[in-house]
Amino acid sequence: MGDKVAIVTGAAAGIGAACAQRLAQDGIAIGVLDLDAERCADTVAAIVKAGGRALALGADVSDRAQLRAALDKLRAAFGPVTIVVNNAGVTAFTPFAEITDEQWDFIYRINVRGVFALCQEALPDMQAAGWGRIVNISSSSGQTGAVNMAHYSSSKGAVITMTRSLAQELGPLGITVNNIPPGSVMGTIMSEANRDKFNLSDETLRATIPVRRVGEPEDIANACAWLCQESSSYVTGQTIGVNGGRVVS
Repeated sequence: MGDKVAIVTGAAAGIGAACAQRLAQDGIAIGVLDLDAERCADTVAAIVKAGGRALALGADVSDRAQLRAALDKLRAAFGPVTIVVNNAGVTAFTPFAEITDEQWDFIYRINVRGVFALCQEALPDMQAAGWGRIVNISSSSGQTGAVNMAHYSSSKGAVITMTRSLAQELGPLGITVNNIPPGSVMGTIMSEANRDKFNLSDETLRATIPVRRVGEPEDIANACAWLCQESSSYVTGQTIGVNGGRVVS
């Protein structure tokens, strides 16, 4: 897969950084994207140190013009982009009766429109190649719902449904589309916010997870890497739950 190029959003740290580094191990050139390029320095340095290729990119995923500029920069450096990992996202805890239109729109602008826009902007490269991989990082909250998170949970549910729709539409073009809804993952802002919000100790949190441990970013990254490989070509439209059994299907 040495000729493949991927873009990973929200890749300055946490799950995004782990996905970027794991894909680079497979010889894929990586566009490491976050709100600004400076944030991506550590992820890029780790990839390059390990012998991979990476480029720092800055963009707001909900701003189509910024996304286009970032993709053009990535193409100029490494070639057509045929792998997209939509990891960028924001979260919030607000009682339903108190959610404002502005809060609702902000969550959906990043979590849903950002996924839509990047998939659409990268699609021509995948169509031309007759091959593509899209991996959307959703959330287990999008499967179960969550108290005080109607805006966040429903936005991630939208990502899951968008995944299913795109898989059916883009499958004939050689493009697979899948999503990974993480559960609790160490070192991520969203998981830390959940733990702080509900005053959960590490022991209490582990007790809620059947495998009795909290996830690591690398757990998500390993599943992401498989979904981007040739060996997963018959897998599309799927929700690959990497959550330690928090949600079973």
